[in-house]
Amino acid sequence: MTNNNLISRRISNIPASAIHEMTRLSAEVRDPAFLSWAKPTSDTPDHIKDAACEAIKKGLVGGYSVNAGLLELRKAITDKLKRDNNIEANSSEILVTVGAIEGLSAAIMTLVDPGDEVILPSPNYSTHTRQVIIASGVPVFVPTIEGNGFQLDIDGIRKAITNKTKAIMFCTPSNPTGAVFEEDKLRELAEIAIKNNLAVITDEAYEYFTFDGAKHFSIASIPEMKERTVSCFTFTKTYAMTGWRVGYAVASTEIIKQMKKAHIPFAICAPVASQYAALAALQGPQNCVEEFRQKYLSMRDLMCKRLDELSTVFEYHKPMGSYLMFPKILLKEGADSESFCKKLLREARVSTTPGVAFGPTGESHLRMSFCVPKETINRAFDRMEEYF
Repeated sequence: MTNNNLISRRISNIPASAIHEMTRLSAEVRDPAFLSWAKPTSDTPDHIKDAACEAIKKGLVGGYSVNAGLLELRKAITDKLKRDNNIEANSSEILVTVGAIEGLSAAIMTLVDPGDEVILPSPNYSTHTRQVIIASGVPVFVPTIEGNGFQLDIDGIRKAITNKTKAIMFCTPSNPTGAVFEEDKLRELAEIAIKNNLAVITDEAYEYFTFDGAKHFSIASIPEMKERTVSCFTFTKTYAMTGWRVGYAVASTEIIKQMKKAHIPFAICAPVASQYAALAALQGPQNCVEEFRQKYLSMRDLMCKRLDELSTVFEYHKPMGSYLMFPKILLKEGADSESFCKKLLREARVSTTPGVAFGPTGESHLRMSFCVPKETINRAFDRMEEYF
């Protein structure tokens, strides 16, 4: 039995991940319809897998790469950033990381001192909150405007700033809501950051998955923001490379230099085989990305159609990006989203994620993923229709 006095308060005060808890509980249920994990069910494209196998056969992956990542990969990333994000960068401004998660963690550890406040538009990705807490920072939740599709509340962010505020951290397209933060709002946010000398940390994991004319905008493309922004990206979502654990951060040379001080004790370097796979992903055919986007769009529309048939149970905003949506539970028992989701799993065999995991304004909601097969969505909603 663990002696709790040995565990740091910083860690012991963090609740267990609701996402992984629902995964654990789902394993105890016969044939669950699984909508609770933001993991692509598509396989990694063959040309990416083949490149990793070739690197292994050539004996290229048995040692570490340089800490910042393979130079050839970093150069390919700079080309991608210029082409798709309008971000001008050079290889010294790129850090290849163990997924976006490790890049975000390194950014927080680099920019945030104990007691510093980090503003998080809420509902927000639960891992971001944990990253701030592990750095002994203070998460400050500013509700997004749900009636406007969970868009940023710029006035709310402005009012939340204190003399302890150090950074603003957000995910767009959003996990969990599927909102795509509008360019004009992000430009207003940039003005706030510049005026108050704040850092901005972005999670742009779902950058290619936008729908209905919504456009992803990278705040670091604003020239005045380059010196104060850490933008984190990943190959996980774009190329269905969840298990490869490779992403990257882009920031000024000085910030990247400092981030390496966190990156090295966290990881030394990203997995080398995965770096060669990532290089092939960038240099190879890109039609797979559009195929994934079209698949997710089709599944989003199916999930919306099925939610419309449960309009007395849920109301929702159609997600404009990612492959996630965040319906509000209209039933009285939905006020406790954790209990509601556990009951839904036990009694209807449908696995979702309680909204309370995504910040205080996530309560009374649940997160559903539509990066799953059509059959899974229909099975889940058939069961919910029968249950409710």
